[in-house]
Amino acid sequence: GPPAAPPGSDTYKGWLFKWTNYLKGYQRRWFVLSNGLLSYYRTQAEMAHTCRGTINLSTAHIDTEDSCNIVLSNGGRTYHLKANSEVERQRWVTALELAKAKAIRMRNNQSDDSGDEEPASQSDKSELHGPLKTLSSKLEDLSTCNELIAKHGAALQRSLSELENLRLPADSGEKIKAVNERATLFRITSNAMINACRDFLDLAESHSRKWQRLLQHEREQRIRLEETIEQLAKQHNSLERACRGAPGLASGTASISSTKGSVQSAKGEASDEDEETEYFDAMEDAPAFITVTADPKHHRRSGSNLSGASEGHPEDWNLEDSVFESSNQSSYNESTGKDLLPRKRRRSRIPDKPNYSLNLWSIMKNCIGKELSKIPMPVNFNEPLSMLQRLTEDLEYHELLDKAVKCESSTEQMCFVAAFSVSSYSTTVHRTAKPFNPLLGETFELDRLDELGFRSLCEQVSHHPPAAAHHVYSRRGWTLWQDITISSKFRGKYLSIMPLGAIHLEFHSSGNHYVWRKVTSTVHNIIVGKLWIDQSGEIEIVNHKSKDKCQLKFTPYSYFSRDVPRKVTGVVSDADGKAHYVMSGTWDEKMECSKIVHSSHGSTSTEGKQKTVYQTLSPKVLWRKYPLPENAENMYFFSELALTLNEPEERVAPTDSRLRPDQRLMESGRWDEANVEKQRLEEKQRAVRRRREAEAVEALEEGKDYEGYIPLWFERKVDAVTGELICVYKGGYWEAKDKQDWSVCPDIF
Repeated sequence: GPPAAPPGSDTYKGWLFKWTNYLKGYQRRWFVLSNGLLSYYRTQAEMAHTCRGTINLSTAHIDTEDSCNIVLSNGGRTYHLKANSEVERQRWVTALELAKAKAIRMRNNQSDDSGDEEPASQSDKSELHGPLKTLSSKLEDLSTCNELIAKHGAALQRSLSELENLRLPADSGEKIKAVNERATLFRITSNAMINACRDFLDLAESHSRKWQRLLQHEREQRIRLEETIEQLAKQHNSLERACRGAPGLASGTASISSTKGSVQSAKGEASDEDEETEYFDAMEDAPAFITVTADPKHHRRSGSNLSGASEGHPEDWNLEDSVFESSNQSSYNESTGKDLLPRKRRRSRIPDKPNYSLNLWSIMKNCIGKELSKIPMPVNFNEPLSMLQRLTEDLEYHELLDKAVKCESSTEQMCFVAAFSVSSYSTTVHRTAKPFNPLLGETFELDRLDELGFRSLCEQVSHHPPAAAHHVYSRRGWTLWQDITISSKFRGKYLSIMPLGAIHLEFHSSGNHYVWRKVTSTVHNIIVGKLWIDQSGEIEIVNHKSKDKCQLKFTPYSYFSRDVPRKVTGVVSDADGKAHYVMSGTWDEKMECSKIVHSSHGSTSTEGKQKTVYQTLSPKVLWRKYPLPENAENMYFFSELALTLNEPEERVAPTDSRLRPDQRLMESGRWDEANVEKQRLEEKQRAVRRRREAEAVEALEEGKDYEGYIPLWFERKVDAVTGELICVYKGGYWEAKDKQDWSVCPDIF
């Protein structure tokens, strides 16, 4: 097909033929031109995980052999490419030339800005001269286009002159002269356009002093306002501490902490913040809807007279035998399925965490901007669980899915699925330590089929980028699977963790297939202050059978916000967009569901957005967090399930995380030995990777395909729902466990 974007845009995509070797010749590849880099993939689906090669255009030479060929060379790397037609070849050449010119300018600008200026002056310079830099960049783009026009125009005129010298009929010669004159006029016009743009830039520069004065004034005003707000915040903090320290005011502490929104816990616990805590501005986006609780008795009498697009039937909400009612009646630390079958006695504690001191900054100062999975970390920053086990912790509140199976309405079922998606974050509120990065081929099983009705299997299917595949089967009527890649960046003050990939949930009887993605997790105060975690972003849960949707919003923490910290809100709507339920709660405590009986449009907000007012019945609690075990603060704040995940079990695969020696030593409190063992395992994995790379080079020289690492229990397929290439369970693990045949497992420990 044609390229995906016109020449001159930031990203340019399309199919080209690339020379591979003398056996296969030219092979069709998907090329992506972005940010001065030309990358290629075998298929478009590979863009999500595997890049076959990249060439930097800032130092590359671009040449054209014939009407359809392009040759790119950069040092020892050369790409021989072929387009389908001469027109397509010319489009790519133009895009490559523009991208090369822009990459050279960016490289020169970076070298110019790397002087001895103070950081503040660099910030001022970028703030004051930003518009002029943008104009200059666009002018240089036009100049590059002008050079290309002049180059191609000169070639066109040479070709016309050659035709003019040929012996042609008189009328043909006159037509060629006319075309030649038009080409000359076109070049003159393009030069005039460039000159006009240059005059415009000169005019903008003449007004720059006025702009600078205005910007400087606004900047000073903003700094004064920030200093005033910071002073008020510190005074507030001091008053709160004084209030907590005064005798006889213990009853008022909870309300003060709740008003302030403490990052430690704003629901009645004391705050341990210091003056180094990083505060955030209030949310710019106001809530998109307002909820008003209705009187159930009134609506039972007048339910037939309700009008509006989102009316409901309150009678259905008060049925004692409904799934919602049974959920509300169950105790928050009990579930409908937990005590139905006899449970195996499992451990309820692990050795206390040693109190070792460590100079964090000496390790982290050279890691800013790097991928977290590539930073060598001592176990002092870890908790004695792997990422595969942390992924399995999503099943802590699996009983929500067991209840969802019993729902007859798809929108009602969506409420439980939404509560389940939020519940997976409840274990992270105090868990600031980093889990172990799994080794390639590492697995983790959680077989609770007889006790809780489900069995789970995780496998690390890729190391760079780190990716894990997860599959859960429940005999109570549901299956869950996910392929998650963790992308994380250390930014100095905070650490961002972005899970990439979709989570799939399918109910066996109804065939309802739900898909959603995780939000971003942020760890604050990495260098100074008390570590704390926040979740922010949006989750859209879609039922691909009924087209029902639930849009959940995780509100980021703000010191100046009056909202409850860690707030989550959302609306469940059907395929027609009609709202049925309102979801509300916090991701660290509970989620509630309210049935909508009437909706109307409210007043317009200051941003010009019209809010929707939902009139609802009283909320029902769908999920509430279990209390942490006793002494949890000395056991890495592990939940009841997390304490059992690393408990030794028999008959597991030799690649199971429970058998990882460095993790086991850390759990036992032998951190020095764990660090030595961790370095040994990482070096062993690097040696295996170097061997695979050597095999890939050898296969390439021989003209053979090299598939790389193949997962043991999962296989890569294109998902029919999302269209993404994911790893799905192919079977065989539990059969191998029954036979105790682990011959296919590699020696990774």
